[in-house]
Amino acid sequence: MTASLPLDLLLSPWALAILGLCVGSFLNVVVYRLPLVLERQWWADVAGQLADVDSWRRIFLPARSAAAPPPELAKAASVLERSVTALAPFSIARPRSRCSACGHVLAWHENLPLLGWLRLKGRCSACKTAISPRYPLVELATALLFAAIGWRIGAQWQSLLWCSFGAVLLALSLIDWDTTVLPDAMTLPLLWGGLVAAALGWTLPLATALWGAVAGYLSLWSVYWLFKLTTGKEGMGYGDFKLLAALGAWLGWQMIVPMLLLASVLGAVVGIGMKMASTLREGRYVPFGPFLAGAGLVVLFAGAPTVLDWIGWA
Repeated sequence: MTASLPLDLLLSPWALAILGLCVGSFLNVVVYRLPLVLERQWWADVAGQLADVDSWRRIFLPARSAAAPPPELAKAASVLERSVTALAPFSIARPRSRCSACGHVLAWHENLPLLGWLRLKGRCSACKTAISPRYPLVELATALLFAAIGWRIGAQWQSLLWCSFGAVLLALSLIDWDTTVLPDAMTLPLLWGGLVAAALGWTLPLATALWGAVAGYLSLWSVYWLFKLTTGKEGMGYGDFKLLAALGAWLGWQMIVPMLLLASVLGAVVGIGMKMASTLREGRYVPFGPFLAGAGLVVLFAGAPTVLDWIGWA
């Protein structure tokens, strides 16, 4: 009893909520910076592609032709490479957090999760520009998510594993909502993490996790190609396939259909609501990733037996 007390305290919902506040602060950084880091890399890749003479010849010229690409390509590659190289260092860790309006570097106490925003009354201490309330809301949401996982899983170290799972889903949801991109840098580690956790006996039987990943990917891949072949349009991105594969690796193949049904219903309700409110973005679409992630969290908290009972498969 005494030996288990420290673990009960360290992994209690309250302790995990405090951890969630800190992790939520980091998620804000990831959600904002990771898409920009990726875009920088894409521009660097474009510069490299424009400068690749051999590739240009393979694609645009007949076999054995020795013609050189148009000089405009080399010029564009040089200009683009210099522009990318001249950019200030930028990553998840650098530079320090600062006001996007005036560039004021945040002091340590201004960066405190939730408390910093409240202390500043939601405004930059230097220029008084309003700071988006989304930052503290993400921190609060992460804290509540971690506390709920602690309550659901109990005071055992696996709670930290599932907190990591929930944190990645939250970050992916926000990134997809903002940019309609689900980065491989997050979906693939989530997928492999689920398979490794199963292989080590921490979550599901490995076969259940493996077939969950396969079923998750192939289900949306099949829908994608069926839709594209019949309409000539792309209905979703490959990131959705990878996210559902990751969810299958963590939650099992039995949960793929329930998650798809739940995500589709949630997406339809939100999409109809946004259409009625005239808030649909250009192209009149709603990213599917946040609803897949939400369905995964519902399955986590409800439990597989309850979910199967909902759809009459119990």
